[in-house]
Amino acid sequence: MRLFKVFVGVLLISLVSCKNEQQKKEVESTDKQEVSYLSFGNEISENDVISKNEMAKKFENLKPGDTIDVKFETAINEVCKSKGCWMKVDLGDESQDALVKFKDYGFFMPLNSDNKEIIVEGRAFIETTSVEELRHLAKDGGKSEEEIAKITEPERSLSLVSSGVLMKK
Repeated sequence: MRLFKVFVGVLLISLVSCKNEQQKKEVESTDKQEVSYLSFGNEISENDVISKNEMAKKFENLKPGDTIDVKFETAINEVCKSKGCWMKVDLGDESQDALVKFKDYGFFMPLNSDNKEIIVEGRAFIETTSVEELRHLAKDGGKSEEEIAKITEPERSLSLVSSGVLMKK
């Protein structure tokens, strides 16, 4: 009789655990379905997206002159404060981000998009950004004259020309 009670107890615990796990999965999938986006540029989907860490690894393997088509999920670190014509996005490493410009200046991001979560699609590549361009970006980013004057050397940049962006509402 004691063995039977232990068996029933274990069975009940297992059933409750399975039920809780099923409810957890349903909540997670429901949350993903309810996410809505603002769309900029070409219409893109939220399917087949890689993480920002996977994107960082892809950049590690690129050499100057290489280009790859990508779509990844990340956050906006900074947006051009002048007109929203570029953004710097998070690659999971605080010391490095990617510079995103928009294909044919066909669209811009809202000026208040800093820290928004996005999906960005486009063509990624490595380039050397000139001192003049770095100073221009710093000025558009709202940096002080003192900070801008400190820019004296070109930089290797992780870059992307985006055809479309989805931004979480």
